[in-house]
Amino acid sequence: MYDMAILWEWLAFAVRWTHVITAIAWIGSSFYFIALDLGLNRDIPGPADGEEWQVHGGGFYFIQKYLVAPDAMPAHLTWFKWESYSTWLSGFAMLMVVYWAGANLYLIDPAKADIAIWQGIVLSAGSLAVGWVIYDFLCKSPLGERPTVLMLLLFVMLVVMSWGYNQVFTGRAALLHLGAFTATIMTANVFLIIMPNQRIVVADLKAGRKPDPKYGKIAKLRSTHNNYLTLPVIFLMLSNHYPLAFGTQYAWIIAALVFLLGVTIRHYFNSMHARKGKPTWTWAATVIIFVVMAWLSSFPGYETYEASEARNLTSTEQKFAQADGFDDASQIVQGRCSMCHAREPVWDGIRWAPKGVFLETPADIAKHAQQIYVQAGISHAMPPANVTGISDADRQTLARWFRAAS
Repeated sequence: MYDMAILWEWLAFAVRWTHVITAIAWIGSSFYFIALDLGLNRDIPGPADGEEWQVHGGGFYFIQKYLVAPDAMPAHLTWFKWESYSTWLSGFAMLMVVYWAGANLYLIDPAKADIAIWQGIVLSAGSLAVGWVIYDFLCKSPLGERPTVLMLLLFVMLVVMSWGYNQVFTGRAALLHLGAFTATIMTANVFLIIMPNQRIVVADLKAGRKPDPKYGKIAKLRSTHNNYLTLPVIFLMLSNHYPLAFGTQYAWIIAALVFLLGVTIRHYFNSMHARKGKPTWTWAATVIIFVVMAWLSSFPGYETYEASEARNLTSTEQKFAQADGFDDASQIVQGRCSMCHAREPVWDGIRWAPKGVFLETPADIAKHAQQIYVQAGISHAMPPANVTGISDADRQTLARWFRAAS
């Protein structure tokens, strides 16, 4: 079974790699088309809504935009959709590999909600679908004609979801799920609204009918939402690397404020691309919000040392705590790892436990058994540069302990 831990680690790596690559493609095309649309020269005669000359890679490009559609169906039409679909699919696969398969460690926090693994997974998957249903209903209501009010309601919904996730899941999973919740809305916008509307326009062109401009208007609203949601999603997807973002008492407020950062930053670039000036006040607002987030992160929200020692172990943790070699492994971890992976690290220059992983108590060590095995047992990833001098014999001891429980 220990070989499965290695294969699972590589599977998680492959899925994450795929997710990053596809996300780059989606975000890149999204940012490009938003900048292109805002920067078009519209002071031109003719049926086109705007045009632009661009230079890149030694070549010159001439681009025209039609508000509804050209008079005839082009012979070659490029669709931008798979960037979005593959990003969401790979992200959902990573959710299953990391958070569902590792629910005991990464998803469920018994101190917040003592629920079964299957219940946590149902909440995880169900919340993504519910979010889209509510959002889509709001967009199709009369509020769709009041985009500012609609955006404010969307922000309120995100704040509520941020709070709700934090009541059930670990801090790391709560922020990740808020990002997945938002990304699901963005991809569903493409799959269920933008692409179908474009297909209607194409079908009208092929049939010789004049397309209804309302379909383009609806798609533009959803595309604008995606534009402002992109940066917060990136932050939330990266948050699992930074315990100050997810491992504090007010992590749900920090996550909510990230969406305001997305608005201020994108407003600056959207205004610049539209040649409407450079609203530098947005950078001042961004800095203020960021400082507030940093201040909120100073309030601890992790399991205390005393609580870790006193709590009942899960069945998985008990398996590792009762395995042969646990006492020897604990001595190695506490002697070589806990100076950094502590509630109050004592290693010079380390102020917070890396990735929020604590390795001080027996419960801590049993909880992170697989990470210890992968990071310090069969590889030399930890400690960095082997600064605490773990010997090969110690690493073999850690590996034997994990394998004994597996």
